[in-house]
Amino acid sequence: MTFAVIQTGGKQYLVTKGDKIQVEKLEGEEGSKLNFDQVLATISDKDFEVGKPTLEGASVGATILKQGRGKKIEVLKYKAKSKYRKKIGHRQFYTEVEITKIEA
Repeated sequence: MTFAVIQTGGKQYLVTKGDKIQVEKLEGEEGSKLNFDQVLATISDKDFEVGKPTLEGASVGATILKQGRGKKIEVLKYKAKSKYRKKIGHRQFYTEVEITKIEA
C-alpha cells in the first residue's frame, strides 16, 4: 500500500489510490484529469521519503468527480447593549476528486 501527503488549497491530505476527497475548488470539468505536483511525502511498505519542502519528480494523479458547494454555515455577529445583530450565511465551494495514481 502506498500513501502520499499532498498539499492543495492551503491544506494537506494523506491519500492512497482509490481515495475520494473533497478539496478547495479547483478549475476543471467533471471527468477531467488533475495532477498534484506538491507531494510532501510518500510512504510505501519499505520506503519513507520526505521532501524539503516537496519531493522532486513525485506526482499524484486524480479525476474530478464533482464540483459542488458545502453545507450552509450561519455566522451571527452580536454586540451587547447596542441592538446590533447581523446574521450571514456562507456555502464553501469544493471539488470532489478520486486519486487514480501515485508516482514517487
